[in-house]
Amino acid sequence: MGLLDVFKKKETKAKIPPKKESASITKQEEKKEQPKPTTEIKRQTVVTPDGRLVETTKKTEAKPKKAKQKKEETGDAYKVLMHPLITEKGSYLSSTNQYVFAVAPQTNKIEVRKAIRKVYGVDPIKVNIMNFSGKKVRYGRTEGRTKAWKKAVITLAQGQKIEIQEGL
Repeated sequence: MGLLDVFKKKETKAKIPPKKESASITKQEEKKEQPKPTTEIKRQTVVTPDGRLVETTKKTEAKPKKAKQKKEETGDAYKVLMHPLITEKGSYLSSTNQYVFAVAPQTNKIEVRKAIRKVYGVDPIKVNIMNFSGKKVRYGRTEGRTKAWKKAVITLAQGQKIEIQEGL
C-alpha cells in the first residue's frame, strides 16, 4: 500500500445500478402532450313556462383559440413613439384605419414601423412622417423658439385596430 492510496476512493463490491429517470420523464411528458377533450358539458337551470325548474345539459365542442399576433418585447419602442395625437383630425382619420402619433425627432419610418409592431402588435401598411419646426415665441423681452417635433401617420390594413382612446 502506497502513500497516495489513502486518497483513492474505495469501490464497493455490490454496485447498485442507477435509476432510469429518462423513462419516467418520457411518461410524464406523454401525459402532458395528450390533447384535451374537445367537448365541454354545460349545465344550466331553466325556468319553464309552467314555473318548474329544469336542468339542461349541452355538449359543445370547444373552439380552438385564435392565435393573436404576439406582441414583442417593447424595449426602446416607447422612446420612438412619444404619445398618440388625439385631435379632431386624428379621430376622423381613425375611421379610415389611420392613426396619428408624435414621434421622436431623430426617428425614421422604419423605426416607427418596428415600434408600432412591438407596442401594439399590428403591422402597418404605410407610415407617413411630417416634420414641424419650432415656432418663434416671446415672453416680454425674452425671445426664443418652441421645440421642433415630428408627427407620424400610420395606416393599418382593413380589420386591424389600435385601441388608443380607451379612457376618453
